[in-house]
Amino acid sequence: MTTPESQQLQDATRPSVLFVCAKNGGKSQMAAALMEHHAARTVEVHSAGTRPGEAINALSAEVVAEAGADMSGGHPKPIDPQLLARVDRVIVLGDEATVEPVPGMRGRIDTWHTDEPSERGIEGIERMRLVRDDIDARVQALIAELTGADGTPAA
Repeated sequence: MTTPESQQLQDATRPSVLFVCAKNGGKSQMAAALMEHHAARTVEVHSAGTRPGEAINALSAEVVAEAGADMSGGHPKPIDPQLLARVDRVIVLGDEATVEPVPGMRGRIDTWHTDEPSERGIEGIERMRLVRDDIDARVQALIAELTGADGTPAA
């Protein structure tokens, strides 16, 4: 049985990540859903947008579901400055968003220049699957980095 004290300790020791893209309806939501799917609660996961849109991208949700992850609980939201300051890692997806550090920020900001199949004339669901696969590989590498090879939080 999980007590409130043990949950607080778990939250304090789990690595945390904030995925950011411009609209928070596609890439950052995909990354968050894939991270939650693969990390099995070993990582605290958040997503946000620099200019949040109105809804989740339906094709993004469809291809993430194909991979066994779920974006249905997500909704576009802005960056919470307090969250930005306390997470261990901020991952900016794509080239449309920029995140500036805030005072007292604990983690670092990394940018993933994700594959953009539309630049090669690939559109629709095929494009979205390629984007998903690129993000998924990066997410799995990040999980290994944040948790260590044996699944325990990295030092």
